[in-house]
Amino acid sequence: MSERKPVFAAEDLHVWVGEKEVVKGVSLKIYPGEVHAIMGPNGSGKTTLVQAIMGHPAYSVEGKIYLGGEDITALEPDEKARKGMFLAFQYPVAVPGVTVASFLRAAVSARRGQEVPVKEFRQELLARMAQLDMDPAFAGRYLNDGFSGGEKKRLEILQLLMLEPTFAMLDETDSGLDIDALKVVAAGINAAATPERGLLLVTHYQRLLNYVQPQVVHVFIGGKLVRSGGPELALALEEKGYDWLEQSLGGGA
Repeated sequence: MSERKPVFAAEDLHVWVGEKEVVKGVSLKIYPGEVHAIMGPNGSGKTTLVQAIMGHPAYSVEGKIYLGGEDITALEPDEKARKGMFLAFQYPVAVPGVTVASFLRAAVSARRGQEVPVKEFRQELLARMAQLDMDPAFAGRYLNDGFSGGEKKRLEILQLLMLEPTFAMLDETDSGLDIDALKVVAAGINAAATPERGLLLVTHYQRLLNYVQPQVVHVFIGGKLVRSGGPELALALEEKGYDWLEQSLGGGA
């Protein structure tokens, strides 16, 4: 029987912003079909971690990043995306003049390595938009231009469903969502959690995890993964706060 291989792995990852080390030796493996969550207080380095994994040019990276067993550490962000890595941003950028449909068709074609016929693309796009309770007219709007917070987050999940990555990172996708929008976005994330794909959710709060249940929860404090456990760890953090864990760590727990 062949050994089960992770869909994503990071080995001893260090990330610097200028002279400051923000991520301090993170190692992580995520297997196909797994959903992992990283929780941590503001300023702990969670966003820096996922942006550095994706290849943000502002960061210096030391260590190794693997996708499906392939070393992709040195690849540019667009190359990582073509190979099947995806990042949903906490604060998506507006691109006036570029429609949602044209952007997505170009991105899907790049991901699949060939031009997607217009009719086929439109059918798939409308089906995915319906899944996320999005008005079809949304496809003709300019990318994130004048979008509400909920619309931006729905678009990030629409991209996830359309691009069908091997491994996806979602950076605080629940931020700023009301309960109805949160349920729709969570349903989209659950639809994306296929047996072939790995997902990594970055969040402050338990509330997203009420709707998308991870197999593994990691706590990220001071640039390090300080503890890992099951969903019960997220519940404990929600009840007791991060101070509780920081104090227990300081006490040698």
